[in-house]
Amino acid sequence: MLSLLRPAPAAPPLPAERIDPEYRRLRWQVFTGIFVGYAAFYLVRKNFALAIPDILKEHPEYSKTALGSAMTGLSVAYGISKFIMGSVSDRSNPSWFMTIGLLLTAGVTFAFGTIPAIYGSLTAIIVLQTLNGWFNGMGWPPCGKTMVHWWSTNERGVTVSFWNVAHNIGGGLVAKLALLGVVIFGGWGAKFYFPAMVAAAVAVLIAFLLRDTPQSCGLPPIERHRNDYPPAYSAEHERTFTFREIFFEHVLNNRYLWAIAVANAFVYFVRYGVVDWIPTYLQTAKKFSFQQSSWAWAAFEFAGIPGTILCGWVSDRIFQGRRAPATILFMVLTLAGLVVYGLNREGPLWIDIASLIAIGFFVYGPIMIIGLHALDLVPKKAAGTAAGFTGFFGYVFGSAIAGAGVGWIADHWGWGGVFATMIVCCLLTIVFSAMTLGHRATSSSSAG
Repeated sequence: MLSLLRPAPAAPPLPAERIDPEYRRLRWQVFTGIFVGYAAFYLVRKNFALAIPDILKEHPEYSKTALGSAMTGLSVAYGISKFIMGSVSDRSNPSWFMTIGLLLTAGVTFAFGTIPAIYGSLTAIIVLQTLNGWFNGMGWPPCGKTMVHWWSTNERGVTVSFWNVAHNIGGGLVAKLALLGVVIFGGWGAKFYFPAMVAAAVAVLIAFLLRDTPQSCGLPPIERHRNDYPPAYSAEHERTFTFREIFFEHVLNNRYLWAIAVANAFVYFVRYGVVDWIPTYLQTAKKFSFQQSSWAWAAFEFAGIPGTILCGWVSDRIFQGRRAPATILFMVLTLAGLVVYGLNREGPLWIDIASLIAIGFFVYGPIMIIGLHALDLVPKKAAGTAAGFTGFFGYVFGSAIAGAGVGWIADHWGWGGVFATMIVCCLLTIVFSAMTLGHRATSSSSAG
């Protein structure tokens, strides 16, 4: 298995007349691989949130706080894995790295749907959720590595925004696949095993679609091909760095990276504080059905698709490569949608769905921009680690707290306390993003 993970060696250079058509063909192929593959990771990540109302009915001994701790276990493991596996991914072949990760996380999710004995022990639930989070952390880093090798600096804002909607599609489809699985097979276990089967099929496809670097396909580096070089670019950027170089020279001493990492923690609390608890909030607090809450879930996720693309466009075109202003603008609008959602305590479902659409539309843009900002801040051979670093903060200090934390707040302070906490997190995201206003993504071609 270790031999499969080794970076692909450079292939003999192709003739000059074949470079342009081969680049065009492979970029479409590679983009399809990372898009479909990353969407599939979301088919097997948050299935547990969809099943919490069912688990509470069959196992009244569990509280929302207890089950929320399982989601916390997933988030902590995911955050740590995204950081550690990011550095491994920087030194691996993304094709096999991503395929293996997706197969493993699909296997754990399948177990949740087919082994009822798991739910007899909270420890077993937490352990398996934690394991699922670790394997899920193998999804983002190879995608980030792939994008910085196949797309140059001036292309990334729009490219990454289009790719990033993959998780909205996957996150939105999981609710529909879960519902379809229940209809076809019966029983809420299908919320787990049916999406897992789809994800496993996609994992096989990834192995055929992804490629390592352009050089492994006989092509020149993307910077040379497009004459689009980042600041201080040299041949050194094409060398695989050591772990020490990645961590201590390019990541841990970068003050902008620290600022966006902290901002990422707060925006992830908002994101998962909303999406993880949509079924539980709407079904227990407002007495809506699973079908109604699944539509609300899907509306939240799918709304992020145009919002993410718009945010990337705004960052590239309106703010001319500056990521922080786009983040701040979209978080202000996220805050407005969150206020409406929180105030509609006794109101109809359509207002909940409308406010969830607004929150989803605006919150996913900053999540994408922060990830892109991390890629901008380091050489491409350290891209996976930089993305993993911000992801570590997002999941360990954001999503993880949104798991058990929101459950605890709801148990002790009610849903009003939950919404107040998320509003504060919106404001803190804006504050820490503002600390990076001095950074702008540039390249030699744009600077000239």
